[in-house]
Amino acid sequence: MREMVLSGRSVHMGNLILVNEKHPIAGEMRFSCVPVDSRHPGILLHTRASSCLAQLLKEIRSEGKIVPVSGYRPKAEQEQIFKDSVAENGWEFTRKYVALPDHSEHQTGLAIDLGIDQENIDFIRPEFPYDGVGGAFRKRAARYGFIERYPEGKEEVTGIGGEPWHFRYVGYPHSEIMEGQGLCLEEYTEFIKNYPYDGKHLRTGGPGKEIEIFYVQDEMTENPSVAVADNAIAESSGNNVDGWVVTLWRQ
Repeated sequence: MREMVLSGRSVHMGNLILVNEKHPIAGEMRFSCVPVDSRHPGILLHTRASSCLAQLLKEIRSEGKIVPVSGYRPKAEQEQIFKDSVAENGWEFTRKYVALPDHSEHQTGLAIDLGIDQENIDFIRPEFPYDGVGGAFRKRAARYGFIERYPEGKEEVTGIGGEPWHFRYVGYPHSEIMEGQGLCLEEYTEFIKNYPYDGKHLRTGGPGKEIEIFYVQDEMTENPSVAVADNAIAESSGNNVDGWVVTLWRQ
């Protein structure tokens, strides 16, 4: 066994951070972003998320059919988008479809808005249907770590209207668990607490591969640690609320 240290600051960092009206971004986000598509160099995404998205789009042969509309946004850009939308569309529309600055997933570099490649694309609500190439994307999204972040029917939980164009990278296997259980990120954040470090862990995976997941509560210890098996690849993510999710992979 070896020790895995979880720094207090990392509660607010990682693929599974929850960013919404109740849980804002905590301080300055630091991560590496790259263009999603060489034809759209100004639209950026977190390095790992961008790589997974590129593989997914290649698999469904989406060139000329799907375009990235909006990826990473610094706080100043989010502020301007919010103000412009209020002026153009009104307060009710804006609160339904545009998050407040520091409450937007776009500031994390883990969110991407996608649209069908056409002459006129609505920046706030791009068209991304559930059939055709949009359906092909959704069918494979979880395999590459993406979820449809704001599904219809979850508005009371997410606080955001249904957005079929907005996808969030949470990483595999969390994406597949969420899809299989019908959980949005708010619900998954609570669901995973049923598998604490000192209790029964969530186990999944396929032939020859075991994935183990558990939750570690932030008890305000400066640098809490957990014991993990020597033969496991370990990854942790804060939830931006009250702890971490640890994922272990074994062959």
